[in-house]
Amino acid sequence: MNILLLIGGLILILLGANGLTDGAASVAKRFRIPPIVIGLTIVAFGTSAPELTVSVSSALKGSADIAIGNVVGSNIFNTLMIVGCTALFAPIVITRNTLRKEIPLCILSSIVLLICANDVFLDKASENILNRVDGLLLLCFFVIFMGYTFAIASKPATMEQQAEYPVIEEETEIKSLPWWKSILYIIGGLAALIYGGQLFVDGATGIARNLGVSESIIGLTLVAGGTSLPELATSIVAALKKNPEIAIGNVIGSNLFNIFFVLGCSASITPLHLSGITNFDLFTLVGSGILLWLFGLFFAKRTITRIEGGIMILCYVAYTVVLIYNT
Repeated sequence: MNILLLIGGLILILLGANGLTDGAASVAKRFRIPPIVIGLTIVAFGTSAPELTVSVSSALKGSADIAIGNVVGSNIFNTLMIVGCTALFAPIVITRNTLRKEIPLCILSSIVLLICANDVFLDKASENILNRVDGLLLLCFFVIFMGYTFAIASKPATMEQQAEYPVIEEETEIKSLPWWKSILYIIGGLAALIYGGQLFVDGATGIARNLGVSESIIGLTLVAGGTSLPELATSIVAALKKNPEIAIGNVIGSNLFNIFFVLGCSASITPLHLSGITNFDLFTLVGSGILLWLFGLFFAKRTITRIEGGIMILCYVAYTVVLIYNT
């Protein structure tokens, strides 16, 4: 039964990713919205819905390790595995604005989480905990991020920005859908992604618990990978359809949404005690964002190449091996 849930969830995720990408790209083209904004908002929020569902429900059930491990593991998976796999299918071009602002903001969110989750080291507390104050602080950062995103959308594009957003040109492969069909594709794609991600997580978690795996490992690996499948499918489909900004915006937006909103909501509802989540996981999260920034800044003219994508995948595999070995 768990295997059937895995397969069924994967099929829904793939179908949903295709519909969501077509609908979101059509909206960007019709209203001349920079695709990075679509990736940072509609696509990112939609593909992060499984993380929100899993983390909030886990927090309410007292499974803090799954709630936090899901977010930390998903963000590491997003940055290393999704960007890496997407680059293997089609090299990802990163705009200057993304390199200067969005990716550093993503790194900042990881550093903020690292600080909030180190009560023992910083305050000599008895345990590390994300309390309601930390949760509200993360939500405040989320409001700032949303304000920045809408500020991008409201500003008229400069000549430099128009040159960096090739997806709105006619020669690209974006479908010009009627507005009602674009909305239908987005809503239907989101629904398939959310339900498919939940089916996959249920199947994976059932298998893991039958094998006696701890909650922190489940959260950092299987649940994180399962809830990140929408991001993986959406980014690969977007890259193959020559929408690189939706692909990279989806990853960055999902990471910011996961830390600022998902963890912010979870910690605001009930304090989250960290037991199985260590500084190794949190420093890996910060390091993955820095690696993405360095690859985009110094190599191949702001392009994540197939070689760099392969390196990122190997980094994720190494992290997973160390994680399993130390348990």
